[in-house]
Amino acid sequence: MGNTFGRMFRVTTWGESHGDAVGVTIDGCPPLVEIDLADIQYDLDRRKPGQSLITSQRRESDRAQILSGVFEDQSLGTPIHIIVHNEDQKSKDYEHMKDKFRPSHADFTYQSKYGIRNWKGGGRASARETIGRVAAGAIAKKILKNDYDVQIIGYVKQIWNIIADIDPSKVSKDGVESSSIRCPDPVSSEKMFNAIDKARKNRDSLGGIIELVVHNVPIGLGSPVFDKLDADLAKAMLSLPASKGFEIGSGFGGVSMPGSEHNDEFYTSEKGTVKTRTNYSGGIQGGISNGEDIIIRVAFKPPATIMKEQNTINENLEDVVLEGRGRHDPCVLPRAVPIVEAMTALVLMDHVLLQRGQVGHV
Repeated sequence: MGNTFGRMFRVTTWGESHGDAVGVTIDGCPPLVEIDLADIQYDLDRRKPGQSLITSQRRESDRAQILSGVFEDQSLGTPIHIIVHNEDQKSKDYEHMKDKFRPSHADFTYQSKYGIRNWKGGGRASARETIGRVAAGAIAKKILKNDYDVQIIGYVKQIWNIIADIDPSKVSKDGVESSSIRCPDPVSSEKMFNAIDKARKNRDSLGGIIELVVHNVPIGLGSPVFDKLDADLAKAMLSLPASKGFEIGSGFGGVSMPGSEHNDEFYTSEKGTVKTRTNYSGGIQGGISNGEDIIIRVAFKPPATIMKEQNTINENLEDVVLEGRGRHDPCVLPRAVPIVEAMTALVLMDHVLLQRGQVGHV
């Protein structure tokens, strides 16, 4: 299994959904970084279940504990080990489908590849694996903010066929967090909530799109040809549970524009800095950041575990009917925002350290 992400800022997540605990080991964090457990807990609280009626009702405190790598609230430069104990597992909810494969879930592929799987809560395929990513991402976000004033803001852009009208340059964290959907457009947020609640009552699920903007990105992050910044962002996002699509800048919409319209023209600002008049490139050109806002979008499919009856097969390849039970998100989008932010921070932090190592500065 590929459980480690990054080259310089290396993150290894571990644990299963219904095991004793989940967590992360961070190797490569520079020394003398102020590590405040409250910063980590803030993002974990944004990710945890039970935040509203339209999220999983699993009750977890998700309290983080740092076991190593920090002394007197500062990083030592040694591996940082963070653990979060699971408290509200209900494995009996999965017993009826332990030999059945949930349609569009990882059950079948895990069993086919390894010949064994942890059917309790989905094991490593569960979104509880992302707790480690979020904890590590909180540390990366703090370093990026303190050293370069980098600001990473994710929000829900679309759920089902409801698309919010949002200007990335004007989004604030407060605006995002004021919505239970994490959509800063109040009108769309209400429609999204109602759509998810309706799907929940119908024993179904919905997907959507998270958009994310990064302000104050240093110029020069990323390397050609195979270490492009946008390529690493794409890998990071497509490694997330339920993610099925990635766009940066104009994305697929750019194919309908002529080059004369799509090209981002350069100019020199009054401050003497190089800027572009448009940002269809999404802040990255040739795989290297150009100093403009990075704008990405990640598509998430509807959660696979639903409470409706579905046709599938069991481990004996027999046709069976499966009906989901337990506590599951009818839509992952509201809780996925801090996860997308975390993976963005991990990619940027990794490239900052790579840039320092290659050219000596950022």
